[in-house]
Amino acid sequence: MFRGLFSSESFSLRSYVEVYFESQYPSYLLNSVLITSMTVLISVVLGSLAGYALARFKIKGGESFFFFALTTRMGPPVAFAIPFYLMFNQAQLIDTHLGMITLYVFSNLAFSIWIMRGFFQDIPVDLEEAAMVDGASRLQAFWKIVLPVATAGIVATAIIVFIFAWNEFFYASIFTRTFAKTFPVQLPAYFTSRDIKWGCVAAASTGALIPPLILALFARRRIIRGMTFGVVKG
Repeated sequence: MFRGLFSSESFSLRSYVEVYFESQYPSYLLNSVLITSMTVLISVVLGSLAGYALARFKIKGGESFFFFALTTRMGPPVAFAIPFYLMFNQAQLIDTHLGMITLYVFSNLAFSIWIMRGFFQDIPVDLEEAAMVDGASRLQAFWKIVLPVATAGIVATAIIVFIFAWNEFFYASIFTRTFAKTFPVQLPAYFTSRDIKWGCVAAASTGALIPPLILALFARRRIIRGMTFGVVKG
């Protein structure tokens, strides 16, 4: 039954050689890693700070700002494509890593703020007050008390932002050419008018699965640690 499937005539690594040694696909994959990593880092850091401020302080116009931030996520990407293209064209950010990172942070920052705000609201204020009574500043209480407790939320936010940025195709197909091109834009190139290079599609997709798998293995323990981590005051 499986004789034909695993015969020497059917098994070949030619597609992997073509994709990873005879094309620019590895550089496109590295572009995705760089752009997505920076997007996750910036979105999580800014989202945590903004989410904490909205959860803890009564800011004048805070709810309006929160709603305005969410509208950037609720709006369809095509609504922002033309304004961004005109601005990026003037600023010479087309087909650059900085331009793509800016786009992805704009698309995911509101979502990051929304998630982190909910996690910080669920953390008792008594933990910070107890730390500040012992002499810690607001920043020290945030860094040493709140962030460790919110580890699960930070990791969950990072994973969601990573998935959104890693799989994004619309902006990448418009704002990149060759230098900052990401792997999702390259995959349709294997679908030609004459045939479909299924071997190349499989080889390229296999490489694209490795970073998310590594992140999942790393984040699994982090999520458990964040959920079980507690602050005990004797």
